Amino acid sequence: MSTNILDSIVEQRKKDIAKFGFTLGFDIPATRARGEVVPFIAEKGTILEVKRASPSKGDIAPALNAADTAVHYAKAGTAAISVLTEQHWFKGSLDDLIAVGKAVDKYAEETKSRRVAVLRKDFLLEPEEVDIAYRCGADAVLLIARILTKEKLAEMAKKCEQYGMTAFVELRLKEDLDKVAFAVKTVSAKYIVCGVNARDLRTFTIDLLTPLALLTDIRAILGENGRVVFESGIRTPEAAAFAGSLGFSGMLLGEAAAKNPAAAGKLVAAFVNAKPDLNAGQWLSHALRLHKRHETGNTKPLVKICGITNQEDAQLAASLGADFLGFIFCSKSPRCTTEKTVRTVAANVKKARYPGVTLVGVITETDSQEGKAALALAREGILDFLQLHGKACIEQFFKSPDLQNLPHYCAVNIAEESDIAFLEELRKRGEPRFLIDAKVQDTLGGTGVCISSPLVEEVRKKNVLWLAGGVTPDNVSQLAETFCPELIDTASGVESSPGKKDSEKLKKLFKAVQSL
Repeated sequence: MSTNILDSIVEQRKKDIAKFGFTLGFDIPATRARGEVVPFIAEKGTILEVKRASPSKGDIAPALNAADTAVHYAKAGTAAISVLTEQHWFKGSLDDLIAVGKAVDKYAEETKSRRVAVLRKDFLLEPEEVDIAYRCGADAVLLIARILTKEKLAEMAKKCEQYGMTAFVELRLKEDLDKVAFAVKTVSAKYIVCGVNARDLRTFTIDLLTPLALLTDIRAILGENGRVVFESGIRTPEAAAFAGSLGFSGMLLGEAAAKNPAAAGKLVAAFVNAKPDLNAGQWLSHALRLHKRHETGNTKPLVKICGITNQEDAQLAASLGADFLGFIFCSKSPRCTTEKTVRTVAANVKKARYPGVTLVGVITETDSQEGKAALALAREGILDFLQLHGKACIEQFFKSPDLQNLPHYCAVNIAEESDIAFLEELRKRGEPRFLIDAKVQDTLGGTGVCISSPLVEEVRKKNVLWLAGGVTPDNVSQLAETFCPELIDTASGVESSPGKKDSEKLKKLFKAVQSL
């Protein structure tokens, strides 16, 4: 298989159409198999997926019965059901689509409940395939912007409109947005729902911030009430609640629901019942910031200067281009700061001179005096993020439901491969970013020690990299070029003594970053 999985799937589809036609060799009804088209994501809800396999995971639920699974999903309260009809990589079929439509309609009739919308999810290339989907009972079809020209996308969306169906347009890049903008010139936005896939279909890696970055742009095209769906990467109720707090109209769940249809209700409820909170607001702001950087071609890493203890160092770091300023709230650290210092920096640096700088409170305990002070500053909006440093602090934080709406990310100390397993747990619960730092005995940070290169490489295979540990003006260029981190974090590497920054080292660090 080609390293670009999407290209491989499309090429195979072209061969299948050439050999079998648009029916792909299946017996297709001459007229629509269901009644009137059901509105797709008319209000906030989930799309649960009938899915046996995927290119990234292989077999997920190979023995899955499409009709039975669909009934489980309807009982769970989902607004829509996505049916994978691609045969080779996902092991689906048009027979599954027909079976699901019949099953959910029968369930609705027997229970006197609302009918569930059915989506045909496939790699469609031609308008004739929309006709096939309609006859097989689909209420919506997936149109992947990346594999269609703007003219073809508009033509297929127009076909959906003619049938009263919804074009569920999946996008990810700026050129995908341009295609949607072209389509809405001739197709009513009423018949278009946009989905942003957290999974890159070229590599099948996941970034939970990708959907956030495009949310505002999509609604600028579709209108203020434009419907946008968060796709992929959600596997737990905690992650579903995070997606639900971000302002999305819908969430598509694949593997998590297909593997355990009986547990789908918890995922549905977590998404639907989630409300906007401080954590969601900060991650949305961060995603937009990244989006703007990428649009201008800026691929340099964000820079966090940690261990700030005074106004002068904060102002110098901000003036040189620091994106994040870190303040340590831990009595055991020689860089421990005070609430007064943070308030002074917030007033004189962030609000007055450098509004784009992000202020971070680093805590190692939630119930210490220092930790409580940081939590209060985060609630007040003085601190933009809390950095939960160390596994013990992370677990303590997550045990308190009243804390989890506070803006936060996790910092994990890495010394050996077994430490990386904890990162996967954070990914599962929907943490969009985490920082990795060196582990040196019981010291949590500021060690001046680098994480070994093989471990960093292992982490970045699956994750967007935020890197700390031994970053200095002398090695920052090499680290950035080798590992391409989104953010680098340094404390001791730019100090003259613990808690006091060295102006020349700071200037040298930023000069090195700007020259990348």
